[in-house]
This record gives sequence, C-alpha cells and structure tokens, in this order.
Amino acid sequence: MTYGGLYLAISRYFPPKQLDYVLASHADPDIVASVGRWLSGSDCRVVISSVWARFLPHFCQAGKTSGRIETISDQGAHIPLGHGTLVAVPAHFLHSEGNFQFYDPVSKILFSGDLGAAMTGADVASTTVSDFDAHARHMLPFHQRYMSGNRACRLWAAMARTLDIDWIVPQHGPSFCGKEMVARFIDWVEGLSCGLDLLTQKNYRVPPAGATTLALAKLQCPDETVSE
Repeated sequence: MTYGGLYLAISRYFPPKQLDYVLASHADPDIVASVGRWLSGSDCRVVISSVWARFLPHFCQAGKTSGRIETISDQGAHIPLGHGTLVAVPAHFLHSEGNFQFYDPVSKILFSGDLGAAMTGADVASTTVSDFDAHARHMLPFHQRYMSGNRACRLWAAMARTLDIDWIVPQHGPSFCGKEMVARFIDWVEGLSCGLDLLTQKNYRVPPAGATTLALAKLQCPDETVSE
C-alpha cells in the first residue's frame, strides 16, 4: 500500500531505476507484497533471509525473481553499498523465524523491522518517541502477541548493545532517537515477557459446545446461491 508514495519519494533523490537493493526483514505481505513492482520498476535485487527466499516468487509473476534474490544466512551479512556497507543484523524470532534488521554504520540508524512497532492507529511514522513510559503501553500488546519469547529478546538486547546506535527506526509507529531513548528501548525489550512466555493450558483447549460460531457469508455463484 505504500509502494506509490515510496517510489515518488525515492525519485526526489535518484532515479528509482537505479535502485540497487530491496531489503526485506522477513516475508510478511506488508513487507514484500509489492516486490514484483520493485523488480519491474528497477534493476534491484532483493535481500532476504534464506529461510524465506523460496516464498518471494509467490508475490511475483513467474520468473520475475530469477537471479535477483540475494539470500542471507542466519549469522547475517555485510551488504556493499557505495563506499561502505550496510549490516544485516540477526533478529530471529522477533518475530519471524528468519528475521533481519538493517544497520547503517554511517548514520548509526538501526532499521528494526517489527521490533519496536506500535499500533497507535495514527500516522506517526515520521515522529519520535518523547515519553517512553507512555509509548510502551502502545507497544506492549503487539509485542506480547507477535514476539516469540524473552530468550530471543535477551539475546537481541545483548547484541544491540555492541552496536553504536543513535536511532532505532521500526516499521510501524514512532522511532527512538538519541542514545538515551535507544538505551531505554533496548532495556525494555530485554525484560519483555511475550509469546511462549505467556502461553498456558487454556490457550490449548478444544472449543466447548456453545462457543462462538462463525456466521458464514452467503456465496453468490453464477447459477445458484449457496449458503452454509
């Protein structure tokens, strides 16, 4: 849904045809659903975890991805760009099985994908967090459900502290700008209980008789009306 606006924004800085890479943190549709359009509109290659490379062709016309997918092994990679490199940083199970964040050592920005996302219901992607405690309430429900568990969180936090980060920019919602706010976010992730940590037996029960029943919509067919 953001392809058109992003394409126009890129064109203010360089011809989109000259795009070198599309960096895909994982293979959710809100990340890669437009990959066919990027491949048609530029000479780019798509960089993605080897776990998800075989899923990309499902978003494109047949043959469109041939020779244009660069896979990243689980340990990450350095991606050459101009006179420098970008770093594909492992963030597995936060939330995807094969998941990467992308770090620019020049600007010291970490593009963190879904880690740090906040579903605020407002267009706030261009804003930064000023009150971390207030903002954490917006992050918590998403992270409790989508992130896999605290073990992955703790491993990520230990790794993130080894990077010189001035700005963490998630895919959804406000970003975390400045050393102090970056440190607050890393600490928050490290102590987060989520995913498997919160599962109990009540999450694995066969629905009892009388539970909510889906109301199936009528299917309109050319010659008949079918209802179930």
